[in-house]
Amino acid sequence: MPVTKTYAVSLVGLAGTIIEIEAEISSNLPSFVLVGLPDASLSEARDRVRAAAHNSGLALPGRRVTVNLSPASVPKRGASFDLAIAMAILAASAKVKADSVSQFIHLGELGLDGSVRGIPGVLPAVLAAKSHGWLHFIVPAENVEEAALVEGISVFGATNLAQVARHHGADLLAEQLVRFVGTRPDLSLEQDGDLDLSDVVGQDDAVNALALAAAGGHHILMVGPPGVGKTMLAERLPSILPALTFDESLETSALRSIAGTGGPNGISELASKRPFEAPHHSASLTSLIGGGANLPRPGLVSLANHGVLFLDEAPEFQRPILEALRQPLESGEVLISRTAGLARFPARFQLVMAANPCPCGKFTGKGLACSCSSLQVRRYLGKLSGPLMDRIDLRVQVEPVGRVDMAKTQLGEASSVIRERVIKARSTAAQRFEGMGWSLNSQIPARALRTEFQPEREAMNFLHDELDREHITARGLHKIIRTSWSFADLNSHLIPTMEDVMAAHTMRGKVEA
Repeated sequence: MPVTKTYAVSLVGLAGTIIEIEAEISSNLPSFVLVGLPDASLSEARDRVRAAAHNSGLALPGRRVTVNLSPASVPKRGASFDLAIAMAILAASAKVKADSVSQFIHLGELGLDGSVRGIPGVLPAVLAAKSHGWLHFIVPAENVEEAALVEGISVFGATNLAQVARHHGADLLAEQLVRFVGTRPDLSLEQDGDLDLSDVVGQDDAVNALALAAAGGHHILMVGPPGVGKTMLAERLPSILPALTFDESLETSALRSIAGTGGPNGISELASKRPFEAPHHSASLTSLIGGGANLPRPGLVSLANHGVLFLDEAPEFQRPILEALRQPLESGEVLISRTAGLARFPARFQLVMAANPCPCGKFTGKGLACSCSSLQVRRYLGKLSGPLMDRIDLRVQVEPVGRVDMAKTQLGEASSVIRERVIKARSTAAQRFEGMGWSLNSQIPARALRTEFQPEREAMNFLHDELDREHITARGLHKIIRTSWSFADLNSHLIPTMEDVMAAHTMRGKVEA
């Protein structure tokens, strides 16, 4: 019998490889051979496919069935290949049309009763296949809405194998597959939620710092005693960020689909709000950065992509975890090398760290209530290493709230009002950087900072003097210039003035402990 083909997708990170699935039926002794570097769960597809076909009225022939997954050098994992393997074999046995089967990407896990079950990672798989020119897909019915988020494709949702076989020409009594066309959904969503910055009392400087961070995409450290509102402030940062663009929403949804956090069975919905991830200080390195024994999965730094990563009690995190943040903070991505290959996960997040001024948390004002020694105080904040702190743009001292502020009945500025200023500042920056490959002040490359995006001459002379005195590093100089551009955008200045640069320098200054 002729060799028949259909196609599936193997994912490593967000990158996908098109897998050609070949099937041949020969007249040798009955057996089922699966080759092409399958893992243990994929090798078990032989039993799932045989039982599913039998219970769907499409029993496989009692001959030698050979299935090859090509390219053989690419590791294949999981049960998402079941449906494609079944269709290739049915085409080889002439129970369905081979030319029809070869026009589709098939994704789905099979149950022994012939049901087609939902799988994680459908959205990134469809995105990867579309980038290779594929436009026709058959996926589990549970995943069809997720797949239809991709524009310009046609996708069919299947609940059982008999439906798919009938679609490809099998003579069976089964429901017809329903076709969906991928369209761009409406993202004009309401941003306002339950968390609003107007809830925060008496922390005007910290609120202004958050607005600055939101305008330029800057990282921020807040230091203050317990109970002053550091966590409240961090949780409300997403409320003043602009809404996700469609591409950002799609990328965020794809990461959640791979991680299996999008919903039941990993079924992903389109992300409507910017992510906010707040791991506990006991979190492991793998959970934060990503990884896994064989198939790499995204960590919290990637799930916070286009959103906020909040580290409360930052000095309590293990030192290796804090140091591992240095690469994604600099490059905006995480590289994870495993036997399955090198996985790249985007990690463009805003880092917000909160810390107490000392182990007991009471070193504020004159420090009279603090029971820590000066060595303990220095050692505590010293857990945040110099190289990590050098990557933080803004450092804010959050002071206790007094009785006057607590007695006020008038609420502070609402998140919606602050968000309008942030959107205006980001729009100004986007127009300035149009066609350059970046849109936020925090993303300006060092070379551009030294050429067309310098502040006023007097301000640059001040920064060079600070560099000569070793008060700042070269990276610190670049960070201050980027922050000064955010000050300039919020203050409607064409270029950063001496005032903007001094403000940025002050915001980056050492936090007193």
